[in-house]
Amino acid sequence: MSTTMTMAAALNAALRDTLETDPDVLLIGEDIGTLGGVFRITDGLQNRFGAARVIDSPLAESGILGTCVGMAYRGMRPVAEIQFDGFVYPAFDQIVAQVSRLHYRTGGLVQMPVTIRLPYGGGIGAVEHHSESPEAYFAHTPGLRVVTVADPQDAYSTLRAAIECDDPVLVLEPKRRYWSKGEVDSSVTADLSSARVLRRGADATLVAYGPLVVTALEAAVAAEDDGIDLEVIDLRTLAPLDRDTVAASVRRTGHLVVAHEAPGNVSLSSEVITSAVEDCFDRLEAAPERVTGYDTPYPPAALEDHHLPGIDRILDAVDRTLGRRSSREVA
Repeated sequence: MSTTMTMAAALNAALRDTLETDPDVLLIGEDIGTLGGVFRITDGLQNRFGAARVIDSPLAESGILGTCVGMAYRGMRPVAEIQFDGFVYPAFDQIVAQVSRLHYRTGGLVQMPVTIRLPYGGGIGAVEHHSESPEAYFAHTPGLRVVTVADPQDAYSTLRAAIECDDPVLVLEPKRRYWSKGEVDSSVTADLSSARVLRRGADATLVAYGPLVVTALEAAVAAEDDGIDLEVIDLRTLAPLDRDTVAASVRRTGHLVVAHEAPGNVSLSSEVITSAVEDCFDRLEAAPERVTGYDTPYPPAALEDHHLPGIDRILDAVDRTLGRRSSREVA
């Protein structure tokens, strides 16, 4: 049975249902207990499950992840919340040098079923270090799964799958979509290795993930006015990358555009385009295009609308790869 809820509520429901069904699961993070998290994702969970399973941590991201390593060694399945994307960097060493490597380092003797929840991306008018997109740092790391969600159903299903996975998983949550609503069916499961084809089309493949999936779907609707039929793929799993779904689409359409909020240099768009060239070069009819954030630090809130890829920038890239002249003004 489906229920309409926000993405924030769907994530809360996924945590609640997993805490109820698995006694080894516990949550840890800054202000997640009494306050319920700055985005209220863990609202009410400490009252329901107690302070021993929903733990308010010190303001020390490295300490949070180091504690999770010890918990995983003891057979627990910790779920860590990093309060904001820009706060993850103090924990970077723990994530890339410990959490992601211990299974390999011990020859498979130690499992690290650690889930790391990270609100990311812009669009909320926040101050510095509160609107970043650090996914490429982590997708580069062997031994670490990196996934991102785009709607309430996928948020519920993907978070539950991440917690149940025996690998460490970084779950990127697009904070500007926390209040978007959709139907959620708790019986639907997610595959942590596959992308989703959200809209079939014939003229070009548009790949996005996380906060830009909604924008990509809106661009596809707008493109219909110009007689362009876009296929939209939600990449969803950033590591491992689902090359097969992208390649199958590009073989049908012959054109590729990739969009995301993060800077373009050494990015997920670089990898998606390279994989498409490697897998189906003979079917590409034009050079792929990408639409990304600019290669600068994230700007002040008053300028973020100019920084974030929007419908016009995406459609301009579609026009370029299709060899059409665009009448749109692009900043």
